[in-house]
Amino acid sequence: MQRTNPQDLLAARETQLQGLLLRGLAGDAQAYREFLAALALHVRGFLKRRLQQRPAEVEDLLQEVLLAVHNARQTYQPQQPLTAWVQAIARYKLADYLRRYAHHDALHDLLDDDSDLFAASDEAPAQASRDLGKLLGQLPERQRLPIVHVKLEGLSVEETARITGLSSSAVKVGIHRGLKALARLIRGSEDDENR
Repeated sequence: MQRTNPQDLLAARETQLQGLLLRGLAGDAQAYREFLAALALHVRGFLKRRLQQRPAEVEDLLQEVLLAVHNARQTYQPQQPLTAWVQAIARYKLADYLRRYAHHDALHDLLDDDSDLFAASDEAPAQASRDLGKLLGQLPERQRLPIVHVKLEGLSVEETARITGLSSSAVKVGIHRGLKALARLIRGSEDDENR
Protein backbone atom coordinates (compact mmCIF):
# COMPACT_ATOMS: atom_id res chain seq x y z
CA MET A 1 0.00 0.00 0.00
CA GLN A 2 1.42 3.39 -1.00
CA ARG A 3 1.69 5.96 1.77
CA THR A 4 0.45 9.45 1.06
CA ASN A 5 2.85 12.29 1.67
CA PRO A 6 1.32 15.04 3.87
CA GLN A 7 2.74 17.68 1.51
CA ASP A 8 0.92 16.01 -1.38
CA LEU A 9 -2.34 16.10 0.60
CA LEU A 10 -1.87 19.80 1.37
CA ALA A 11 -1.09 20.58 -2.26
CA ALA A 12 -4.15 18.63 -3.43
CA ARG A 13 -6.35 20.42 -0.88
CA GLU A 14 -4.95 23.79 -1.98
CA THR A 15 -5.63 22.96 -5.64
CA GLN A 16 -9.16 21.73 -4.91
CA LEU A 17 -10.13 24.78 -2.82
CA GLN A 18 -8.53 27.23 -5.24
CA GLY A 19 -10.34 25.61 -8.17
CA LEU A 20 -13.69 25.85 -6.39
CA LEU A 21 -13.10 29.50 -5.46
CA LEU A 22 -12.04 30.49 -8.97
CA ARG A 23 -15.07 28.74 -10.49
CA GLY A 24 -17.25 30.48 -7.91
CA LEU A 25 -15.73 33.86 -8.77
CA ALA A 26 -16.50 33.12 -12.43
CA GLY A 27 -20.18 32.72 -11.54
CA ASP A 28 -20.56 29.03 -10.60
CA ALA A 29 -22.75 29.32 -7.47
CA GLN A 30 -22.59 25.58 -6.71
CA ALA A 31 -18.76 25.61 -6.78
CA TYR A 32 -18.74 28.65 -4.48
CA ARG A 33 -21.05 26.89 -1.98
CA GLU A 34 -18.76 23.83 -2.09
CA PHE A 35 -15.75 26.10 -1.53
CA LEU A 36 -17.32 27.68 1.57
CA ALA A 37 -18.40 24.28 2.95
CA ALA A 38 -14.93 22.76 2.46
CA LEU A 39 -13.23 25.86 3.78
CA ALA A 40 -15.45 25.82 6.88
CA LEU A 41 -14.10 22.38 7.81
CA HIS A 42 -10.50 23.57 7.69
CA VAL A 43 -11.09 26.92 9.40
CA ARG A 44 -13.12 25.21 12.15
CA GLY A 45 -10.14 22.94 12.90
CA PHE A 46 -7.79 25.92 12.91
CA LEU A 47 -10.04 27.79 15.37
CA LYS A 48 -10.68 24.78 17.61
CA ARG A 49 -6.94 24.32 18.11
CA ARG A 50 -6.59 27.95 19.13
CA LEU A 51 -9.74 28.31 21.22
CA GLN A 52 -9.54 25.12 23.26
CA GLN A 53 -10.53 27.04 26.39
CA ARG A 54 -13.55 28.62 24.66
CA PRO A 55 -15.08 25.96 22.38
CA ALA A 56 -18.48 27.68 22.40
CA GLU A 57 -16.94 30.64 20.55
CA VAL A 58 -15.62 28.59 17.60
CA GLU A 59 -18.81 28.62 15.50
CA ASP A 60 -19.40 32.37 15.91
CA LEU A 61 -15.83 33.14 14.97
CA LEU A 62 -16.01 30.66 12.07
CA GLN A 63 -18.96 32.62 10.66
CA GLU A 64 -16.98 35.87 11.01
CA VAL A 65 -14.05 34.35 9.11
CA LEU A 66 -16.27 32.95 6.34
CA LEU A 67 -18.04 36.30 6.02
CA ALA A 68 -14.69 38.09 5.83
CA VAL A 69 -13.50 35.65 3.14
CA HIS A 70 -16.73 36.23 1.22
CA ASN A 71 -16.44 40.02 1.51
CA ALA A 72 -12.78 39.95 0.43
CA ARG A 73 -13.18 37.31 -2.31
CA GLN A 74 -12.55 39.83 -5.12
CA THR A 75 -9.13 40.67 -3.60
CA TYR A 76 -7.87 37.09 -4.00
CA GLN A 77 -5.18 36.83 -6.65
CA PRO A 78 -4.93 33.38 -8.30
CA GLN A 79 -1.13 33.43 -8.36
CA GLN A 80 -0.96 33.58 -4.54
CA PRO A 81 -1.51 30.52 -2.34
CA LEU A 82 -5.14 30.34 -1.26
CA THR A 83 -4.29 28.88 2.13
CA ALA A 84 -1.98 31.80 2.97
CA TRP A 85 -4.69 34.29 1.94
CA VAL A 86 -7.37 32.56 4.02
CA GLN A 87 -4.98 32.04 6.93
CA ALA A 88 -4.21 35.77 7.00
CA ILE A 89 -7.93 36.55 7.18
CA ALA A 90 -8.53 33.91 9.86
CA ARG A 91 -5.58 35.07 11.96
CA TYR A 92 -6.77 38.68 11.72
CA LYS A 93 -10.29 37.72 12.84
CA LEU A 94 -8.89 35.56 15.64
CA ALA A 95 -6.64 38.38 16.84
CA ASP A 96 -9.56 40.80 16.67
CA TYR A 97 -11.69 38.37 18.69
CA LEU A 98 -8.93 37.87 21.28
CA ARG A 99 -8.55 41.63 21.69
CA ARG A 100 -12.31 41.97 22.26
CA TYR A 101 -12.37 38.97 24.58
CA ALA A 102 -9.37 40.15 26.59
CA HIS A 103 -10.88 43.63 26.90
CA HIS A 104 -14.21 42.19 28.05
CA ASP A 105 -12.53 40.03 30.70
CA ALA A 106 -10.30 42.89 31.77
CA LEU A 107 -13.36 45.01 32.58
CA HIS A 108 -14.71 42.28 34.84
CA ASP A 109 -11.32 41.58 36.40
CA LEU A 110 -10.75 45.24 37.26
CA LEU A 111 -13.41 45.11 39.96
CA ASP A 112 -12.09 41.86 41.42
CA ASP A 113 -8.39 42.71 41.25
CA ASP A 114 -7.18 43.74 44.70
CA SER A 115 -3.46 43.30 44.00
CA ASP A 116 -1.02 46.01 44.94
CA LEU A 117 -0.59 48.62 42.22
CA PHE A 118 3.20 48.56 42.53
CA ALA A 119 3.60 44.81 43.00
CA ALA A 120 4.92 44.25 39.48
CA SER A 121 6.07 46.38 36.60
CA ASP A 122 5.31 45.82 32.93
CA GLU A 123 8.54 47.54 31.97
CA ALA A 124 10.78 44.45 31.92
CA PRO A 125 8.56 42.32 29.63
CA ALA A 126 8.01 45.27 27.31
CA GLN A 127 11.76 45.91 27.11
CA ALA A 128 12.44 42.22 26.52
CA SER A 129 9.86 42.20 23.72
CA ARG A 130 11.51 45.23 22.08
CA ASP A 131 14.95 43.63 22.41
CA LEU A 132 13.72 40.37 20.89
CA GLY A 133 12.14 42.30 18.02
CA LYS A 134 15.47 44.04 17.33
CA LEU A 135 17.36 40.75 17.42
CA LEU A 136 14.85 39.02 15.14
CA GLY A 137 15.07 41.95 12.75
CA GLN A 138 18.75 41.12 12.23
CA LEU A 139 17.96 37.61 10.99
CA PRO A 140 17.29 36.74 7.36
CA GLU A 141 13.62 36.15 6.55
CA ARG A 142 14.16 32.37 6.09
CA GLN A 143 15.17 32.20 9.77
CA ARG A 144 13.07 35.00 11.26
CA LEU A 145 9.66 33.94 9.91
CA PRO A 146 9.86 30.30 11.06
CA ILE A 147 10.90 31.42 14.56
CA VAL A 148 8.11 33.99 14.76
CA HIS A 149 5.40 31.63 13.49
CA VAL A 150 6.43 28.42 15.29
CA LYS A 151 8.15 29.57 18.48
CA LEU A 152 6.30 32.83 19.19
CA GLU A 153 2.87 32.36 17.62
CA GLY A 154 2.60 28.61 18.28
CA LEU A 155 1.86 27.51 14.71
CA SER A 156 2.88 24.06 13.56
CA VAL A 157 5.78 23.52 11.17
CA GLU A 158 3.29 22.54 8.46
CA GLU A 159 1.17 25.68 8.95
CA THR A 160 4.31 27.80 8.84
CA ALA A 161 5.43 26.07 5.65
CA ARG A 162 2.11 26.91 4.00
CA ILE A 163 2.22 30.54 5.11
CA THR A 164 5.84 31.18 4.14
CA GLY A 165 6.01 29.01 1.04
CA LEU A 166 8.98 27.14 2.52
CA SER A 167 9.14 23.37 2.77
CA SER A 168 8.63 21.81 6.22
CA SER A 169 12.29 20.85 6.36
CA ALA A 170 13.31 24.41 5.42
CA VAL A 171 11.14 25.71 8.28
CA LYS A 172 12.88 23.34 10.73
CA VAL A 173 16.32 24.29 9.41
CA GLY A 174 15.38 27.99 9.59
CA ILE A 175 14.36 27.64 13.23
CA HIS A 176 17.51 25.74 14.13
CA ARG A 177 19.86 28.15 12.36
CA GLY A 178 17.90 31.18 13.52
CA LEU A 179 18.05 30.17 17.18
CA LYS A 180 21.80 29.60 16.87
CA ALA A 181 22.17 33.03 15.25
CA LEU A 182 20.08 34.62 18.02
CA ALA A 183 22.29 32.99 20.64
CA ARG A 184 25.38 34.43 18.93
CA LEU A 185 23.75 37.87 18.76
CA ILE A 186 22.83 37.73 22.44
CA ARG A 187 26.33 36.59 23.44
CA GLY A 188 27.76 39.41 21.33
CA SER A 189 25.59 42.05 23.00
CA GLU A 190 26.47 40.67 26.47
CA ASP A 191 30.17 40.84 25.57
CA ASP A 192 29.70 44.46 24.47
CA GLU A 193 28.02 45.35 27.77
CA ASN A 194 30.80 43.73 29.83
CA ARG A 195 33.56 45.75 28.16
